[in-house]
Amino acid sequence: MIPAYTGEQIRNAEAPLLERGEGDRLMAKAAHGLAQHTLSALRELRGRTYGSRVVALVGPGNNGGDALFALAKLAGRGVSVHAIQLSARIHEAGAAALTRAGGVVLEKDSTEAHRALETADVVIDAALGTGAAGGISLPEIPEDAFVVACDVPSGLDAGTGAIAPETIPADLTVTFGALKSGLVVGRGPEFAGRIEVVDIGLAEHLGAPELYVINDDDVADVLPKLSRNANKYSRGVLGLVAGSAQYPGAALLAARSAVNAGVGMLRTVSDGLAAELLAVEVPEAVAHYGGINPGKDYSGDLSKVTAWAVGPGIGEDRQQQANVETALSSGKNAVVDASALPYVTPDSGGSNLVLTPHLGELERMLTAAGLRVTRENIEADPVRWTRWAAVSYNSVVLLKGPATIVCSPEGFTWVNTNSTADLATAGSGDVLTGLLGTLLSAWDPARPVNDLAKLAASAAFIHGQTGKALAENSTFGAKALAEHIGDFLRR
Repeated sequence: MIPAYTGEQIRNAEAPLLERGEGDRLMAKAAHGLAQHTLSALRELRGRTYGSRVVALVGPGNNGGDALFALAKLAGRGVSVHAIQLSARIHEAGAAALTRAGGVVLEKDSTEAHRALETADVVIDAALGTGAAGGISLPEIPEDAFVVACDVPSGLDAGTGAIAPETIPADLTVTFGALKSGLVVGRGPEFAGRIEVVDIGLAEHLGAPELYVINDDDVADVLPKLSRNANKYSRGVLGLVAGSAQYPGAALLAARSAVNAGVGMLRTVSDGLAAELLAVEVPEAVAHYGGINPGKDYSGDLSKVTAWAVGPGIGEDRQQQANVETALSSGKNAVVDASALPYVTPDSGGSNLVLTPHLGELERMLTAAGLRVTRENIEADPVRWTRWAAVSYNSVVLLKGPATIVCSPEGFTWVNTNSTADLATAGSGDVLTGLLGTLLSAWDPARPVNDLAKLAASAAFIHGQTGKALAENSTFGAKALAEHIGDFLRR
């Protein structure tokens, strides 16, 4: 797991060191890291560093100081360096170091500044830091410029990932002390580019992180281990309520995903065209037609179901809606998606549930819980509102998006950034539901709810990794995603 912190948390960690007079040491480490990663970028771009041109946009305060000292180091490696001064005052010691190294400080609106930007191989954005607000007028950066953000892209909220209108998108963000949560949530991934973290010695002063970014090791930790003596029931039996006359394909995608993810047994609840498709395309599934009778079916056909996946493609089918309610009343682990989400209320939610809304659905869930919130509010601070939903519904909530956010009702938060925009395709969410349902079917409900959140984040990671692998070769749709969803699990 990779911990991520808000800008405020980082500043609080720096405070005792600054009080001890260690500010220069912190800045020296930050500047060294920024210089080294800029040199690496130059080698990738030009194949060499000597004779390259780097320009920094320098605002007030320590962020600008980091960039000025980094420019001085770059000058010592034969790089032509310029700093464009954006405010009345900039870091004095940093500016002095730059000029001693042969660099030049330019006025923002000067002809020389415009020429330097137009010819730069790399532009370092050090206009604003993690604690700075706007108010600085920024020069126009050429569209083809390679931008390295110093700590965070200027205009990006280091905690929430919200952006200001003038936010500068980066190709590379070199951040100091620890990963900033705003770089991996909200609009952060869109504006941060590749992220490199420079250790400046804050570890012992950092408290509990704002969130964790999930990685391969975390996924391996929660995936079910296949026993030598396993049978189809011990591997998990998933009940799937999916599909309708309007959306028959959703049932097929979720079912195909569950089978390819390794479910022990899949029992599908559907009717009509959806049932016909399942019979032909997913012969592994055991079909249940029509309505679920709690008394009869829970002691018979569906008695061995260990988890439910409900919602994909049920639309306004009344029989399927009733089936969702019956499945949720069983008390079994369940992933609740799409049109099934309204059947979970703040009063009926439970720690055995994983709710998987997109932005619009999360807005409706929060409104139903009595909170006044808009889609724009959620986009500006998605972690906050996903946590609210998790607490309000006493359930794990997985907010779908470019960066998937998963919160437990205890506030523990995971983020999955292992994804691709190619997953923005119809049916992709149905595939995720089938995968997560399979993982839930083998899950021990006695494990802590924070572990269940980790499992949900792991499903998002696998879903994203599968999409990335497919995107390397061609475009793809949800059917291909479902067919390959087990590839990562076999590694």
